Amino acid sequence: MTSGGEVEVRRSKRRRRTVSAYRDGDKVVVLIPASMSKRDEARWVTDMVARIERSEARKRPSDEQLMVRATQLNDEYFGGLAQPGSVRWVANQRTRWGSCSPGDRSIRLSSRLQGMPTWVIDYVLVHELAHLLEPGHDDSFWAWVNRYPRTERARGYLLGWSAAAEVDPPDSEGLVD
Repeated sequence: MTSGGEVEVRRSKRRRRTVSAYRDGDKVVVLIPASMSKRDEARWVTDMVARIERSEARKRPSDEQLMVRATQLNDEYFGGLAQPGSVRWVANQRTRWGSCSPGDRSIRLSSRLQGMPTWVIDYVLVHELAHLLEPGHDDSFWAWVNRYPRTERARGYLLGWSAAAEVDPPDSEGLVD
């Protein structure tokens, strides 16, 4: 039933109305009320497995999914002008959320972003895509970045995350690189 393994359904007499699910290794465990009909069980199992898989995909999109998303954001906010050569996760960025090498058009995102809301990851991608058009953090650069409507919200989220984690945020001007 799942793309990554089996499903185990556990019925509980104490559970009255709620349905929940979690991943246990390669298996998805779905907890349902004992009184639930087989038809409702099938519907809920399908729904809960889909929720788990969507949640997992959001928490760590693959490098290929990052590239697809960067291409979508490029088309939407830059009219296709900021075409990345590659986009990938890296684990060695402890002082940056992302980085861009305009020479080979590669974008790297810190693995610390994994599990953050999609709109925050999108902001970091937009920020790095803008570096393919403007290398510095001047007014022209920010004019590109500010096309993304959640820029200020995402910057605030990243600053708040840094404060909560008690780590120094990247420089406040660039915030990302």
